[in-house]
Amino acid sequence: MATLEIEGLCKSFGQTEVLRRIDLSLVDGEMLVIVGASGCGKSTLLRLVAGLEQPTAGRISIGGRDVTALDPSERDIAMVFQNYALYPHMSVFDNMAYGLRIRGLSRAEIARKVQAAADLLGLETLLGRKPRQLSGGQRQRVAMGRAIVRDPKLFLFDEPLSNLDAKLRVQMRAEIRKLQRRLGVTSLYVTHDQVEAMTLGDRLLILHQGQPAQLATPMQVFEYPADTYVAGFVGSPTMNFLPGRLVRGGTAVQLDAGLLVPLQTPLPGDAVTVGIRPEHLTPGGPGLSLSVDLVEPLGSETLVHGRVAGATGELITVKIPGAAMPTETMTVAVQSDHVHVFDARTGRRIGPVTTAGHMDGPRATVSP
Repeated sequence: MATLEIEGLCKSFGQTEVLRRIDLSLVDGEMLVIVGASGCGKSTLLRLVAGLEQPTAGRISIGGRDVTALDPSERDIAMVFQNYALYPHMSVFDNMAYGLRIRGLSRAEIARKVQAAADLLGLETLLGRKPRQLSGGQRQRVAMGRAIVRDPKLFLFDEPLSNLDAKLRVQMRAEIRKLQRRLGVTSLYVTHDQVEAMTLGDRLLILHQGQPAQLATPMQVFEYPADTYVAGFVGSPTMNFLPGRLVRGGTAVQLDAGLLVPLQTPLPGDAVTVGIRPEHLTPGGPGLSLSVDLVEPLGSETLVHGRVAGATGELITVKIPGAAMPTETMTVAVQSDHVHVFDARTGRRIGPVTTAGHMDGPRATVSP
């Protein structure tokens, strides 16, 4: 097992700067999920840690040893890829044993390690099959088994579930988390899927245009997003944003849509953006008037998409538990404990930074 330290890591391809000043520290046994939109630099960061790319600047240490200039084979890591990367002509046993043979282990030791990994992953009856005879989930288990038998200091997962169907993704997601906790191996997991990120990670690193937007636990990121990018990226459906301005000496927000939001904690600034998640809008009562554009019944919940009445006409989404069929217009009340306030110019959350490392936001009450 090992720690991971990344200091001032930068990466450029020609004149294009892909990663800028990444500083990161993982404790022994931690799983960090790196998440962000396509092109944000998350796979590049993983490749730098793996040694498949060399950084433009910065330092990488694994288990207290500087590995920045070392080849991948010298870093004692194991990778699980999106496309499995199995040898099609080899059996499951041989795919899992190949790396151990390269290292010169004895046949008995190889057999012991492969059998132990197969038992752990439920592959004991499949060791004689070829990859073409396996399902997608079984192939991913073989790829994980190949990594496990090496007993590495660091696991690197590069979107390993992207090729699986929805049901299998849920199953494999749970298996990966249970396995990582059982083995206690420090892990980096790259994904663009926020559900994977929220359920797998001890902490999340959200990247935006090559820079860290927020590093915190999944619930801290959800409840206290550092800026409008994080707020809009984490959560499904995405957070609603409404323009407004601070009034009454910063003790309230006047929305352009006409709603007054008194704040318990006075805030500095003028023009702001108020964020409200779809599940924190409740049909009925005084609040925002909507013109309904689309209703999506999902069985356990209903999504209502509409425009706020008035000159601004922002598109917002409301999540209603159970089945519902609203009319062409509806009124929604804002749940006052779940209002987020951001600076309209910078997009940064307005509020003090807590010692837990996340942004602490103001609690609000809402009145028409």
